[in-house]
Amino acid sequence: MNAMTQSPLRQALLDTLLAGLVALVVFGPIVGVVLDGYSFKLSPQRVALLVAVVMAGRLLFSVFLHAPFGQRIMRKFASSDDGVYVREPGYRSRLRWILPLLLIVALAFPFLSSKYLLTVAILGLIYVLLGLGLNIVVGLAGLLDLGYVAFYAIGAYGLALGYQYLGLGFWSMLPLAALLAAFAGALLGFPVLRMHGDYLAIVTLGFGEIIRLVLTNWVAFTGGPNGVSVPSPTFFGLEFARRARDGGVPYHEFLHVTYNPNMKFIFIYVVLVLVVLLVLWIKHRLTRMPIGRAWEALREDEIACRAMGLNHVLVKLSAFMLGASTAGIAGVFFASYQGFVNPTSFTFFESALILAIVVLGGMGSTLGVVLAAFVLTVAPELLRSFAEYRVLLFGMLMVLMMIWRPRGLVRTARVGVPLRKGVRHE
Repeated sequence: MNAMTQSPLRQALLDTLLAGLVALVVFGPIVGVVLDGYSFKLSPQRVALLVAVVMAGRLLFSVFLHAPFGQRIMRKFASSDDGVYVREPGYRSRLRWILPLLLIVALAFPFLSSKYLLTVAILGLIYVLLGLGLNIVVGLAGLLDLGYVAFYAIGAYGLALGYQYLGLGFWSMLPLAALLAAFAGALLGFPVLRMHGDYLAIVTLGFGEIIRLVLTNWVAFTGGPNGVSVPSPTFFGLEFARRARDGGVPYHEFLHVTYNPNMKFIFIYVVLVLVVLLVLWIKHRLTRMPIGRAWEALREDEIACRAMGLNHVLVKLSAFMLGASTAGIAGVFFASYQGFVNPTSFTFFESALILAIVVLGGMGSTLGVVLAAFVLTVAPELLRSFAEYRVLLFGMLMVLMMIWRPRGLVRTARVGVPLRKGVRHE
């Protein structure tokens, strides 16, 4: 066996041993220790089996990569995600045919599905809204926001406390929550958006924790850890409850139909679909306007854009406020869906999950964010039979995505501009 054949084999064996060592360190304390009441017992057989599976998989993978077929696939992956994809001038997306069909399916879905699937779909759509808002901040403007969940909490508590103290309902708080969250984004963003990178991330992380701690400790106003109840939404004064509160009229008594306990969730789902479509349209238009181009330009090279006369603070502030307002609207839907809010729903893990949606979907890609939001929120609900390994699967998905698709599920695409007459193409 010559040196050319020994080197790949040696590298494959080294990779296999390293993978086995990492599997032992990561899975040993988790799989090898089994809790038994107040004591525990060791299970080395489970660890050995898992390490052996990881090593065998790594060895097969290394052999595949060194084969000619595997090398051709690796070259495709290495070149497929470089830069922004530019389509031919005049290109029209196939989504113009698919979107009407998806809209029909989405509107028919609540009447054909169970209550459980309906609530999972509502949760997925809420995270679509959150992902779209953070995609403006992180994906387009390039601002690393680790406290995005604070604006989400402002919208949810705005509905709960607005009803408790001011008698404001679902429809009143939808625009007001967007304005409140945008105002909070302006208060935070104006003094700190001169910072960059890690410094901005730390400040936004601190802002998110401040909001959570205020909601937890201001017991007299927010209810503290006990939370606040949220009323059901109404439609022209009709309430989606068996017995109406505050002198209202239940929908089934007004329409003389049988009471359906799922009607509240059907109503929230339909309104949420319409709001998501509106946000998608607004974002689509903004990215093609000068403000959207300014966001992307500042993300790519802030110094060059400032040299061209752009006010970088105001441009970043516009992205921050628009993203915050989207999170405020999502918070109103979350509070109505839950019927109850408390601070435990707005932890740093939520911000990390929303950021993962943006990164895995594709920085700046609207379609990718929508797909990633459903993958990361609906898939864990459908994998409840693997409850012990859901977080492990989530981590493995993120690692694989960063290796194989570093720009996300769907990378950003632009339609090329046709050359003017009289201009030669070299």
